[in-house]
Amino acid sequence: MENLIALVNRLQRACTALGDHGEESSLPTLWDALPSIAVVGGQSSGKSSVLESVVGKDFLPRGSGIVTRRPLVLQLHRLDEGREYAEFGHLPRKRFTDFAAVRKEIADETDRETGRSKQISSVPIYLSIYSPNVVNLTLIDLPGLTKVAVEGQSDSIVQDIENMVRSYIEKPNCIILAVSPANQDLATSDAIKISREVDPKGERTFGVLTKIDLMDKGTNAVEILEGKAYKLQFPWIGVVNRSQADINKNVDMIAARRREREYFSSTPEYKHLAHRMGSEHLGKVLSKHLETVIKSRIPGLQSLINKTIIELETELSSLGKPIATDAGGKLYMIMEICRSFDGNFKEHLDGVRPGGDKIYYVFDNQLPAALKRLQFDKQLSMENVRKLITEADGYQPHLIAPEQGYRRLIESSVISIKGPAEAAVDAVHAILKELIHKAISETAELKQYPSLRVEVSNAAVESLERMRDESKRATLQLVEMECSYLTVDFFRKLPQDMEKGGNPTHSIFDRYNDSYLRRIGSNVLSYVNMVCASLRNSIPKSVVHCQVREAKRSLLDHFFADLGKQEGKQLGTLLDEDPAIMKRRLSLAKRLELYRSAQAEIDSVAWSK
Repeated sequence: MENLIALVNRLQRACTALGDHGEESSLPTLWDALPSIAVVGGQSSGKSSVLESVVGKDFLPRGSGIVTRRPLVLQLHRLDEGREYAEFGHLPRKRFTDFAAVRKEIADETDRETGRSKQISSVPIYLSIYSPNVVNLTLIDLPGLTKVAVEGQSDSIVQDIENMVRSYIEKPNCIILAVSPANQDLATSDAIKISREVDPKGERTFGVLTKIDLMDKGTNAVEILEGKAYKLQFPWIGVVNRSQADINKNVDMIAARRREREYFSSTPEYKHLAHRMGSEHLGKVLSKHLETVIKSRIPGLQSLINKTIIELETELSSLGKPIATDAGGKLYMIMEICRSFDGNFKEHLDGVRPGGDKIYYVFDNQLPAALKRLQFDKQLSMENVRKLITEADGYQPHLIAPEQGYRRLIESSVISIKGPAEAAVDAVHAILKELIHKAISETAELKQYPSLRVEVSNAAVESLERMRDESKRATLQLVEMECSYLTVDFFRKLPQDMEKGGNPTHSIFDRYNDSYLRRIGSNVLSYVNMVCASLRNSIPKSVVHCQVREAKRSLLDHFFADLGKQEGKQLGTLLDEDPAIMKRRLSLAKRLELYRSAQAEIDSVAWSK
C-alpha cells in the first residue's frame, strides 16, 4: 500500500515540473485529480509546529507575520535505515542533511518567486524528506489565514490568502487538516470556519487541536476531542507542541514526542484518550487514510488520464507540427503543406470532396442553354440575308450560288458563339477559384501560418488566371476554325434548287425572290446548328484540357520554382505562426508529457484491491 503514496508523490512532482499546480488554466489539470492533504490554520495556530512534530525535525522558517508565503508540498518517505536527508524539487541532485539549511532554502526560494516583498505566490515549493522516523505521507502547507495586512503587504493580502487556501481545499480530492489552538474559542477558528464552508458535513476534514497544555487552569478540551463540541466524521486529534522555550533551547523532536506522550497519559482529563493523541498518531492516521483514498481513486484516475491523453493528442494534432529551424527543414515543411493543400484541391475535382460536379453542370446545362439563347434569327432575318447576299455579289449577279454571301452569313452567325464559349471558360475559372479557397480552408496547416496561406492562395489564383487566358485562346480558336473552314459536305448534300432565284429584270438591289432567300437562311441556320452541336462537345474538351487538367497537374509549379530560390530567412517569413498557437502547442506538449508519464507511473504500480 505504501507505494500508492509514493506514486502520488511522483505524480505531484511531475505536475509542478511541467507547469501544472492546479491553477486556473485552459489546459486540463492532473493536480486537482490527485488526492492530497492540505494543512489549514490561522497565523499562530501552531500549524508549523504540527508539521515539524510529524516530521520530527526543525525545518520550517519562523518569525512574525506571514512566514509561509508559498504552498509547501511536503513529501515524507520512510526509510528502513540510513541517514535522514531532504531534497527540493527545484534542486533535484542536491541532498540536504542539515535541516537548518533546509529552512534557509525554503525562505530563499520563496523570495526568488515573490521578491523580498511580503507578497504571496501560488507556485508550490516541493520538499521531500527521507527518514526512518516518518510515515509515508504528503502534506501541503498553506499560508496561514489572517485578518489584517501588515506593513509591506497589499490590502488584498487577507483575501488573496483565503482565495489560495480555498482553491486547494474546495477540491473534492483534498483532505483538510484543520489546525486550531485549544486556548482560543473554537467558534472563532479560521480553519474550522473555512473548512465548514467547503466541507459542511465534515467528510473530508481532520480536526487537530494544538496548545492544549496552554489552556487556562480549570478548563480542558475533552468535549472537543471527544467530538461533542464540534463533530467531524473523523476523531479529533490533540497535539502538544514544543514551547518557545523548548525551541530556544533546541530541545530535539524525539524528546518532545516523549514529553507529548507523557502529557496525555499522565493528565487525568486526557488519559482515556491518550492512545489516539499526539503527533505520531496523527501522522499514522493521515498516512493510512491517504492510502485508502488513493486506492479508491486509482480506477477513476486511470480513466481520466486515458481520456485526457486522447483529447490532448487530438488538439495537438490539429495545431500541426512545430516549425523546423534550418532552411532545408522549412522548405520541406512548406512543400509538405502545399502538397496537402494540392491533394485537397484534387479531391474536390475528382469528387472525393464536393464541388467538382459544378464544372460538369457548366458543360451539361450552362453552355447548351447559352448556345440555345443565341439570336441567330436576327442574323438570318430576311432583310439581313438579302443585304449580305446582295453585297457579296458585288456589281454582277452570281452564276451558280451566292457562295460569298453564304460564307458571310455563316461567319456572322458562328462568331456569336464566342460569347458562350468565353462564358464557359470564365464559369469554370470561378469554380476552380472557389475550390481553391475551400481547399485552403480545409488544409489545417495553412490555418497555422497566415503568411503562407496568403502566398499559396495568391500563387494558385495566379496560376488559374494564366490557365484561363490560355483556355480562352484555345477555345476561341475552335470557334474561329469553324469560321475559317466550312464543312463542304454539308452543302453538297443539300437538295439542288432548280430555281436560280435571280431575275435580270429586277434592279441590282432586288434581284432575289423571297422564297430563295428564305431557303438560304434555312440552310445557313442548319449549318450553324450543326457547328453549335460540334462546339458543344469540343469546347468542354478545350476547357478541361487547358484549365482543369492543368490545375490538377501544375497548380503550384511556379510557386515551387520561386521557393527553391529563397533563403532560410525568407522561408521563415512564410512560417510566421501565430504566437498564441506556438504557446498553446508548447503547453499542450508539456501537459501531454505529464499525462503520459502519469499513465506509465500508474501502470507500473502493482496495487491491491
